[in-house]
Formats: sequence, C-alpha cells, structure tokens
Amino acid sequence: MFRTKRSVLVRRLWRSRAPGGEEEEEEEAAAGGGGGGRGGGPGAAAAQARAHVCGGGRGCCPGKTGRAVRASAGAEAELKALTQAVLKRLKERQLEGLLQAVESRGGARTPCLLLPAKADSRLGPHWYPLPLLLCKVFRWPDLRHCSQVKRLCCCESYGKAHPELVCCNPHHLSRLCELESPPPPYSRYPMDFLKPTDCPDSVPSSTETGGTNCLAPGGLSDSQVLQEPGDRSHWCVVAYWEEKTRVGRLYSVQEPSLDIFYDLPQGNGFCLGQLNSDNKSQLVQKVRSKIGYGIQLTKEVDGVWVYNRSSYPIFIKSATLDNPDSRTLLVHKVFPGFSIKAFDYEKAYSLQRPNDHEFMQQPWTGFTVQISFVKGWGQCYTRQFISSCPCWLEVIFNNR
Repeated sequence: MFRTKRSVLVRRLWRSRAPGGEEEEEEEAAAGGGGGGRGGGPGAAAAQARAHVCGGGRGCCPGKTGRAVRASAGAEAELKALTQAVLKRLKERQLEGLLQAVESRGGARTPCLLLPAKADSRLGPHWYPLPLLLCKVFRWPDLRHCSQVKRLCCCESYGKAHPELVCCNPHHLSRLCELESPPPPYSRYPMDFLKPTDCPDSVPSSTETGGTNCLAPGGLSDSQVLQEPGDRSHWCVVAYWEEKTRVGRLYSVQEPSLDIFYDLPQGNGFCLGQLNSDNKSQLVQKVRSKIGYGIQLTKEVDGVWVYNRSSYPIFIKSATLDNPDSRTLLVHKVFPGFSIKAFDYEKAYSLQRPNDHEFMQQPWTGFTVQISFVKGWGQCYTRQFISSCPCWLEVIFNNR
C-alpha cells in the first residue's frame, strides 16, 4: 500500500516529537490536575530546590504501577490523535517547513507556519492554542501556558497583539527563563567588581589597538568600548575569550539581532569557529565543540535578550538581573531553548556612579554581561572566576 507524501511527512514529524510528553500528562493527572501557575506541576519541588537556576529539567521518576502505565499510554494516544489531526490540515509545503525546523532543531532558517489564531485544541482537561500545542509536542512536553514562552524577533507574529493568523512554528518561540527569589546564598557572587579597579593589580590583556584591557583580579574584565565620543553606530561589542586569553577582534554589532555560534547550518553572525585560537587545552576544545548553534543576542524595546540555541546550558552574569539594592550578583544558568532578559538599560542607568560625567567617560562593568558556554563559575563550582571558564563571551553595551 502506497503512502502519500503528506502522510509520510506527518509520520516523520510525530517520530521527531520531544520525549516525555505522556509522562508529564500522567504525572499531572496523578497530582490532581491543574497547573499553569508558577510552582505548580510535577517539577515544582525540583524547581524550588534549584532556585538559583533558570529553566526546567526533569528529575528521577519513581517506578510506575500498571495503572500509571495504562494512563500514560492513554495520554500518549490522545496526544498523537490530536497532533495528527492538526498536522493533516496543513499543506504539504507547510509540513515540509515544519519538519525542517524540527529536525534541524531551529538551526535552519524556516518560514512562519501561519494558522488561524482562534483554533484552540483540547488535550485532556486543558485547551491549548495551536502554537502552544506544537511547542508542547516538539519542544517542551511540560509546557502549560502561553506566558511561559516568548516569540523570537524573526517571527512574523512578533509584536502583534491580536493577529488573525498566528505563527505556530515551535522554533520561532523560546521558553521564558523565570528568575526565582530569593536565591540560595551559595549562588551569589560579590558585586565588589562594580568598583573601579587599578590596572597595577590587574592582569593585562592586549587588544588589537595596542592598548591594554584591565582584567580585574578574579577574571572580571573592565573592557573599554572602542569608539569615538558620540558614536552611535553600534549598540554593543562582543569579545570572545578562552580562559584568560581573548581570541580574535572585538565584534561590533549594528543590527538589532546577532547570532553567535560555532557551527550553524544556516545564518550569519559572529562565527567563533572561524577565529584562530592557539589554545591546545583538551577542555577548551571539548567545550568549543559543544557551542554548536550558540546564542542569539537581540536588542528589543524592553532590553537585551539572550536566547540559548545550543544543546547545552549557558551561564550569565549581569548587574541588571538582580535587585538593585543587593551587593551580590547571581550567575544564572539558562537551559537550551530558554530566553532571558540579560540586560535592562533603565536599571543599568539607575546603577550608575554618582558622578554622571565620570560615568559617561569611563568604562563600567554595569554595562557588561558575561556569558559562559557549558561551564559555570562561582562559589558552587570548581571555577571561581569566569576567566577559568573554557569558552566565554563578554558583551559590552554602548551607554551613549
């Protein structure tokens, strides 16, 4: 019996679904249903236990009884029937674009999948909008509510409040990284680095201009934005580091969105794989190979967002991610597929030094975000400082 191309595409898409959907549904049903709010659902205790971490993850599951297995199989059958009913309504071209997005894990540039905005689907006791349903099937089985996701700026539905057609491409959305409060003490990092440091007590690192960057004790850089006074041509510059050595030139960013990656099937941006590095460390080479699709850095109306496109966690430290009255900073862990607002201009200006003229003329680490790939740093890690991390980025924002 011959299958049509559309039916083959539907079967391939179902086989490419994210694992664990049926377990999540069954666990929620066993807990008495509900969910959708923060702290609810089967992962609430685990989320509280790692309050200093952004994102999700799944802990160990207890052994299932025969009743639980039957309930799980029923939930999977219902999800399969609903998903296939939705997919069979798509055109062949739409199925091909969705399959490319799913199989490339968002690495390929794929078109929006525009479907009627009011076409909700019922799964168990819950109603899901189509974008949420497809994200649940292909990316995050524990997804419960639209407030947990954020559209990427590349999407046609980005910024539209009530469109008639809405994009349902699951890789045109990211999972929002919720910051927990209060964090545990061991995850905090002292804010002393916000004070000006003197170069004689610092480790110098050369720049392409022949000048010297002041690398504060502990690897906290006090980088200088290389621009003429009043220059507004770029909104940030990016430096790539391997341990204590900066690799390549500073990358100036003019476009509102930048992909920073090591290996990306399709796309333009800052390719770390093309930089010449003399570092022979096995750990550096191993981490370098895991950067993959890397991150997407986007300047939006409310601040600068970082989207983790890679398959491994990234770690972020920013002065605007925490309470302005706090004297300590957090190193935030951001899981694959999650987004975090890494920088807030309004908060950064409120943290400026009292002397405004000095603030505008000198580099200040409050306008700097540090991002480490794969490996974290801080008091709960063997690496106390980011300069001990194998591969990391420094993003310096234009404060003029």
